[in-house]
Amino acid sequence: MSERVAVRKTYKLFIGGKFPRSESGRSYLVQSSNVSLASRKDARDAVVAARAAVKGWAGATAYNRGQILYRAAEMLEGRREQFVALGIPGDEVDAAVDRWVWYAGWADKLAQVYGGANPVAGPYFNISAPEPTGVVAVVAPERPALLGLVSVIAPAIVSGNTVVVAASATEPLAAVTLAEVLATSDLPGGVVNILTGAITETAPTLAAHMDVNAIDLTGVTDAALATDLEVKAAENLKRVLRPAPADHDWSADPGLDRMTALLETKTVWHPKGV
Repeated sequence: MSERVAVRKTYKLFIGGKFPRSESGRSYLVQSSNVSLASRKDARDAVVAARAAVKGWAGATAYNRGQILYRAAEMLEGRREQFVALGIPGDEVDAAVDRWVWYAGWADKLAQVYGGANPVAGPYFNISAPEPTGVVAVVAPERPALLGLVSVIAPAIVSGNTVVVAASATEPLAAVTLAEVLATSDLPGGVVNILTGAITETAPTLAAHMDVNAIDLTGVTDAALATDLEVKAAENLKRVLRPAPADHDWSADPGLDRMTALLETKTVWHPKGV
């Protein structure tokens, strides 16, 4: 009996709920596995997918979004050993699961905490309610590979935004494996899109894209690149989240800043009945 030849996995992009190879046909080697090298065209395709998903995701009930995020935590828990096999410490996987659950719990509470009735003069109801910003481009931190990724994706999508994530070029396996988790978690296609490869190629395209509403530069470590991305983002007045400091503690309580930074507030006036 001949010896069986193992099937080496190819890690693909995650765009619109599917796993395509890069349109350029390029890939690079990470831990003896082929990883797709995203192009500028892939970045534009991911933005199209994210924009198409905004209406349905933002229009879903907060309770439903919370259920889906919790389902993602369940699926992530079930794949714990797979992430450990990729070199992610077990306690980091546990922390990532806990963080998903934490953000899932905020889905139906944000409106109560950051919205409400405002006291005004005159016979009116004046109500402010938070709404999602839209399509958010995210440069993920390199480490911790999984916890850092969850910490930038979950707060963006919990309120109804959709995201295009430029994953770490040196730690992409956790990102694509997380995409496999999300693909089986009832998350609608296009809500999360993940690009692997060089952020110097994909991030400028995302920063300059006129259909991206905000960009999170958390994982950018090159000051010159961060400045260039901010300049490109200014073209259509994107909201910009600055890079995280090098000593940022990802295991600490995340607080609400990442969620609220990607919200808009709509205020409505309505006459009171007599």
